[in-house]
Amino acid sequence: MRHPRMLLAAGCILAVTAALPATADEVVIATTGGLMRNSLEANMYKPFTEATGIEVVPVDIEVPDQWAKAEAMARSGKMEYDVVTATGGDLIEKKDILHEIDCAALPNVVKNGLPGSCEPYGVVRTIGAQMIAYDTEVFPEGPKNWADFWNVEKFPGGRGLPDTGDRDWWLPAIALMADGVKPADLWPLDLDRAYKKLDEIRPHVAVWWKTGNQMQQIMRNKEVVMIIGYSGRALATVREGQPWAMVWEDTIRDAGIMSIMKDAPNLEAALKYIDFFYANSDGHPEFMRAVNYATSSRGGLEKLPPEEQVLYPTAPENFAKMVVPDFEWIGKNRAELRDRWTKWIAQ
Repeated sequence: MRHPRMLLAAGCILAVTAALPATADEVVIATTGGLMRNSLEANMYKPFTEATGIEVVPVDIEVPDQWAKAEAMARSGKMEYDVVTATGGDLIEKKDILHEIDCAALPNVVKNGLPGSCEPYGVVRTIGAQMIAYDTEVFPEGPKNWADFWNVEKFPGGRGLPDTGDRDWWLPAIALMADGVKPADLWPLDLDRAYKKLDEIRPHVAVWWKTGNQMQQIMRNKEVVMIIGYSGRALATVREGQPWAMVWEDTIRDAGIMSIMKDAPNLEAALKYIDFFYANSDGHPEFMRAVNYATSSRGGLEKLPPEEQVLYPTAPENFAKMVVPDFEWIGKNRAELRDRWTKWIAQ
């Protein structure tokens, strides 16, 4: 039962979540540990518990392991997770084991969410981008777009490209934009054209990085003059005082999503937490600063000073330039995308 003093202290936030049904005493949330878990706990989990009396039970787990366990739970009929971490592709590939969300029933998501914040099987938690970063000591007047990244005559020097689990579709998409394809015309991807363009940049790749930590390290060590990578890692490096800058033109949207498992044991608590995430604008600035990724909340972004807002992909001038992936097409062509990439990178 909720304590009377807790209800009084949290009256403001409770008022904006009252439209949702009453919930259970806890909600189980699976997400990565470390910095992400600690930041969520300080800025979202604890305020949520103070506002509602519902205890958050965090499960620290990497996303591939999360899905393996969630799928096993779904098969056994003994689901333990309520909220899980998903990508855009997961909303297509895993939807049979996800709860379908009525976005209109989440008033604060409707009020504060940026376009695309709520989909039938998930609500965006964080937004990043796949983007260009470049060494400003080498190029005071840096690249402006993907074509410039490929232009080794105008911008000579080693490039850093990813060899990670999600590169099989976004590097071909980037290559096509470097070859002149407009974002609106990307899908379906012309893989023959994309790999012909990737063949051009391949001799100039100094490092194929595999982790976010490695991406930052090669930036610090000046092993490359230009890199394709995660906006959050690029921002973290810039905030260290390293001489790097970020390019927002035609960045690829990369979202971390809160999904609810079908047969979640605490469904109403899960819905209430997700709506609270968007109601709790005061928690967003410190969360964003800690993880170096934006949230999809207008209210959260507006709590940051203007000079900080522009560092994130959700600043209006950056958000308008983002490319939204076609995960329906990606999901249907997953096997071909992986096979094509695996063979190319092994050459």
